Parts: sequence; structure tokens; C-alpha cells
Amino acid sequence: MTSRIRAARTWDLPLTPTTPASPDRRLWRTALLLVAGLTVARVLVLFDSPLELYPDEAQYWLWSRTLDFGYFSKPPMVAWTIWATTAVGGDAEPWVRVASPLFHAGAALAVFIVGRRLYDQAVGFMAAALYMLMPGVQLSSLIASTDAPLLMFLSFALVAYTGMFRAGPSVRRAALFGAAVGLAFLSKYAALYALVGVALHLALSGEARAMWRPRTITAAAGTTLTILAPNLIWNALNGFATVQHTAANAAWGGRQLFNLPELGDFLASQFGVFGPIPFAVLIGGMVLLAVRRRLTEADLLLACFAIPPLLIVAGQAFISRANANWSGAGYVAGSVLVAAWLLRWRARGWLIAALAVQGMVAALFLAVCLRPGLAEPLGISNSFKRAKGWAAITERIVERAQLAGPYTAVAVNDRFLFNAAAYYGRDYFGAPGTPPLVMWLRAASPQNQAETTAPLTTGNGGRVLAVALEQTWRDEMVADFAATSGREIFSVRLDEKRRRRAEIFNGERYAPRPRDPRTGLPTPP
Repeated sequence: MTSRIRAARTWDLPLTPTTPASPDRRLWRTALLLVAGLTVARVLVLFDSPLELYPDEAQYWLWSRTLDFGYFSKPPMVAWTIWATTAVGGDAEPWVRVASPLFHAGAALAVFIVGRRLYDQAVGFMAAALYMLMPGVQLSSLIASTDAPLLMFLSFALVAYTGMFRAGPSVRRAALFGAAVGLAFLSKYAALYALVGVALHLALSGEARAMWRPRTITAAAGTTLTILAPNLIWNALNGFATVQHTAANAAWGGRQLFNLPELGDFLASQFGVFGPIPFAVLIGGMVLLAVRRRLTEADLLLACFAIPPLLIVAGQAFISRANANWSGAGYVAGSVLVAAWLLRWRARGWLIAALAVQGMVAALFLAVCLRPGLAEPLGISNSFKRAKGWAAITERIVERAQLAGPYTAVAVNDRFLFNAAAYYGRDYFGAPGTPPLVMWLRAASPQNQAETTAPLTTGNGGRVLAVALEQTWRDEMVADFAATSGREIFSVRLDEKRRRRAEIFNGERYAPRPRDPRTGLPTPP
């Protein structure tokens, strides 16, 4: 077998030794203190912030009321996590979100281990600091999302993978790698990037090919498939709903394809997700070292996991569109690469600047979460509007249902409003004798989980309290009833400039009109 220390080609020669330095417990303790301090600060902010759940978070909470192995648009990990945290502390917003900063704390410590293993203690510490202060991690730590568990399990997978890289083939480490990848898949299907990274590393590195033997391949694949099997079975029994939704997010149909502005917007957004200096170093360093063939074997390993998500999502943005967080899977390995390169180049000033800038951004974000009024003078209030106003609008709906009932159903025409009303109206809609909360179907077939599991039908559509958010599709909704009455338009304040509006009315005898066979949408009333 190829020796771990060999006469390297030119591109294998490191500029600094890649063998881990002797253990320095002070850096490990400092990393623990940094991670623990930031995590405690984030948890305290969660429990003091007045920001409401945004609708996707409310949807995850709603899923957690009925545990399953899969859901319409996401794998089950986020719902399982919320079920566990709310079982401990109740259904208030902080308990819906509290697992996220803990997931990121686990990821940061794993990043430290990867950096220490591939380079030295200093790289591990700086990589953990860069990860914890990453703007995208800061945001993800304060909301319930699929990204937090995904990144933690991907970082665990990288710990196991680098263990095999340094120590050679190991069934135990291969099984741990497979288990972490399987749990990452249960968090978000972006875990596929881990397999892309392995494949690319195998293609480019003899060291990688030496790590894998039939027994290690069997151990890794077996544990991954064992963990993922219940979700695959759920998808098969439900028409592969989650897979179809994930594919639909790519939006390759119905949009202008090959869009340079979308690509530009995505690339610009990555300076905000990873941080301006780290992202510039990651891209610039990758190009420079690849051209000069000065990538070490450790660099190559990390690049195989860091760069593909960015390239693939950039391609997706050019073809159609992409959200800023879709490339986040690459920034676990990216944090280690950036720390290693800046220390190797003795660019400590840039490293300190990166940490200082991201630290200030983190502090500012925490302050705005505690006092949302600060967002207005800073010009970022639009970023927080999705986490405001839902409790007030639900309260108005419940008041009308109580005063003007009885109703056979309360129907809304927007999935965001459905999710928010289910959460903020949970005491009312969960009480005996109250009308169910249902979704008016705009299209001929269900387009989301609310329309699938709680549709407005002729069976529950006798006398309906109907709500049209922002009066969107209001005329089409009205036309699906034999008669309407009691029209009322109201709004709730979001900030000094913005309000959220809704129209509410009584609908009698729901009888949906035919939908257009070409578009599936309602025909004109």
C-alpha cells in the first residue's frame, strides 16, 4: 500500500507541515469556551427575542405534532428535533428553535477536530472560530431550519473521513462515516454533496483510493442505507413527494433559463453567507493554488467537499435560480481550508480582520433580534418582515370565528398563513367543537402539504370563514362559493412602512369551479 509519507509530486508539497502538532490543550479549551460562549449568547437571545416564527418554522412545528419518516417538502429530522425540544419546554417559539444553536456548536467542534487532524491545533481553532462567526451560521442558529442538523452531521462525516485519510482503512470509521451521511440525508437531501465529494476525491487522489476496501465500502454504504431506508420507504408510499418537491425547487420549467443576473446575485450572496473575506480567500486561494499546483493532499481532500456545492448551485442559478443557503454544505470544509491557507500564508492580519468583521455582524444581528426596531434605521427591516405579524392576523381570524360562527371550516388561501395560523391559533383550533383550519386549493391538485392533508372540500365547505392573504386570488376564491357575505379588510403593522393585509368573508356552500386543464388554475370568475 502506498506510504502515507511519500515522495510527493510538486503539487503535493506543502508550504507548511501537514502533520498535526503536539496537542495543545489550551487551544482546545479556548475553542470550547468560544463555542460555548457564542452558543449560550444565542440561546439567551432566542428566549428574549420578540420575533415570531416565520411560516416555514411554523410548518416544521406542525409536522412535529405527527411524527413520521418524511414530509411533503423535507426529510424528517427537523420535525423530530422540534418534537423533542417542545416535549421538554413546551410550544413557545424559543423551544421550537433551541436545537439550532446546539447543532452548530457540535459542528464547530467537529470542524476543530478536522482542522487539527489535517493541519494543526491553530488551524483547528481558527476554523472553528470562522465557522461559528459565519453570517449564515449566525442566522441559522436563531431559526428552526434543516441546515443546522445537516451541517452538524456533514461535519461528523468529515471527522470520520479524515480519520480514515490519516490512519488508513477502518471498518469502524467507515461505518461512522456512513451513519453521519445517513443522518445528514434525514436532515436535508443536500447531503448528496458528501457523496459527490467522496467520488471526486477518489478520482483525484491515490490516497483516497487507498482508504476504501470492499469491507469499508460495505460498512459505509450499509449504515447509510439502513438509516435512510425508512425515509425511502415513506417516499415510495407517498409518490416520492419530498423528492418531487426538491426537484421542483430547481424550477427548470416555467422560468427564463440561462440567466446571468441570477448567477451574479447568487455569487454576491455568498459573500454574505460565508463572509466577505473568507469567501474571497476560498475562491482566490483555490484558483491560485490549483494553477500553481501547490495543493497539499489535505487541501485537495477539503476542496473536494467544499467546491462542488458552490459550483453545482452556481450552475443551477445560471440555469434558473438558487437560494443563497443552497451551497452551505460546502462551508464546513471551506472553513478549514480558509483557516489553513491564511495561516500558511502568514496572513494573520486578514484572518483577524475576517473574524472581527464577522464578529461585529454577529453582534449586530443578535442586537436586532433582541430589539427588532433597530432594523429600520439600519435599512434591513424587510429581512425581518416574515417573522412579524402572524400572531396578530391569527388573532383577528379567531375573533371573527368566535363572534360570527358557527362555521364548518376556516379556510385560508396561502400556505404561509395556514402554517402560521396553525401555530398561533393552536389553542383555538385544537379545542373540541371548533371548525378545522383548512386550505383552499387554487390548483387542480395539491401543491403543498397543507393542501394535501387539510384541503377545503365540499364535505367541510357548508359555511366557511374564508381568508385571502393580501387579497391575492381573492376573486377566484369568492367564485368557488355559491354565496358570500360579511366582507372585511384588515391589516396588521409590521414596521413603520409595511403592513400585512387580509380580506375575510363568509362563504356559503363551497362548490369549486373547474380548473384550466392546461395550467391547473381557476378559470376566470
